[in-house]
Amino acid sequence: MRIHVAALAVAAGSLLLAATPAQAAAHQGGLHLGKIQYDSPGSDTRTNTSLNAEWVEIHNNTRSAIQLQGYKLKDNTGYTYTFGSYRIGAYKTVRVHTGKGTNTAAHRYWGRGSYVWNNTSDKARLIKPSGTQLDSCAWTTSNNGTKYCH
Repeated sequence: MRIHVAALAVAAGSLLLAATPAQAAAHQGGLHLGKIQYDSPGSDTRTNTSLNAEWVEIHNNTRSAIQLQGYKLKDNTGYTYTFGSYRIGAYKTVRVHTGKGTNTAAHRYWGRGSYVWNNTSDKARLIKPSGTQLDSCAWTTSNNGTKYCH
């Protein structure tokens, strides 16, 4: 009887280990949300510097550049940033800032004069041009202003 119980325990452990890499690999081969700074450091003064200290990172973990034109970044309220013509390079990260600035390969600017991401709780969503949600990441105040999504 002990041998059968031990064999079952080993088999169950093997199944658990087999399931874990598949879940972890879900974001290793695609486009996904990364780190989010939802509460800009210091006082919320609504200056452009403070607004740009609120941002969301999007990672491309593929071997190819991806055209993000038409992709959307949304919050729970419905505030939406829509990418224009922009290609994120292979294995690159782009940071979408709330305020105004000059777009570069690594930094895009929403152009807003007020904050998007709620400090108490919110959810960022990355949506394909088709309307399908590609990824999402939620947080609460217990995360100290920063959320590591994946």
